[in-house]
Amino acid sequence: MNKKNVAVVMGGYSDEYVVSLKSGQLIYDSLDRNLYNVYKVVILKNEWYFLDENDKKYSINKGDFSVALDNNETLQFDVCFNIIHGTPGENGILQAYWDAIGQKYTGCDFYQSALTFNKKDTLAVLSKYGIPSAKSVYLRKGEEINVDEIIENLGLPVFVKPNQSGSSLGISKVKEKSKLIAATEIAFKEDDEILIESFLDGMEVSVGVIDFKGETIVLGITEIVPQNEFFDYEAKYEGASEEITPARIDDETRLRVEEIAKRAYNSLGMSGFSRSEYILMNGIPYMLEMNTNPGFSPASILPQQAKIYGISITDLCGNEVEKALAKNLK
Repeated sequence: MNKKNVAVVMGGYSDEYVVSLKSGQLIYDSLDRNLYNVYKVVILKNEWYFLDENDKKYSINKGDFSVALDNNETLQFDVCFNIIHGTPGENGILQAYWDAIGQKYTGCDFYQSALTFNKKDTLAVLSKYGIPSAKSVYLRKGEEINVDEIIENLGLPVFVKPNQSGSSLGISKVKEKSKLIAATEIAFKEDDEILIESFLDGMEVSVGVIDFKGETIVLGITEIVPQNEFFDYEAKYEGASEEITPARIDDETRLRVEEIAKRAYNSLGMSGFSRSEYILMNGIPYMLEMNTNPGFSPASILPQQAKIYGISITDLCGNEVEKALAKNLK
């Protein structure tokens, strides 16, 4: 059998690259070696390289995403397994580049990546499909900030967050009017656009949705119980939260969450892994955001949900590769 060459592409240009390297390692370890030749590719701001079994680096030729090896052979990849969190792998930049050079890859296309990385635009599109979200104010860097007007409109507390950023970087919960400007400055360090959102007082749930063997399925609904004020970077990646799967909700609420999560996924024309965050208030799920390349380290939510659902990591990752191989190149 002619094995396909799969590059597990990890790293990225943001602070999330550390998490991406862990996610990439799990996928690298999990892909079926009877079906695929599996390789590691790391993309960082200052270098793109292939890492061989002896951890020797070889530069990636950006003209066609190939690798020139020592024996005068050129390594080409049948599929790139994209597991970069944040830019450039989760905001459409890498996908557009791969489309331009005719390289197949896993996950959603560049448009879906760019759209979902923009929280404001995602929520605006999904509102047309009847998916509720918090009231919010959108600001660009340099615009005048009318604190009184914002508090009058949204109340207190509020969440201040970068519009385009992952892993809860730059997010603050503001309980006092006097702290709002400082919180905007923190968010503006991550992005030139920010959102200030009204506080939704309810249970936070994280919902994994994928297309698996031709069907959109909800892998699981995980209840987030952060030790901190909210599900921030420390809570996500440093163990400062309790994650309960399945979430402690009644069947009626579960079915409502599943229906809305699938509707959001299908309405956006999604493909591949996704993890959406919702706040449940009075049984209604209010969407916070959708991640198209969620964390995939052993401690991450999506692999935990897959295990409970009964899908092995090997099958989950293999399904992504097979879908990518079947894609028609544009």
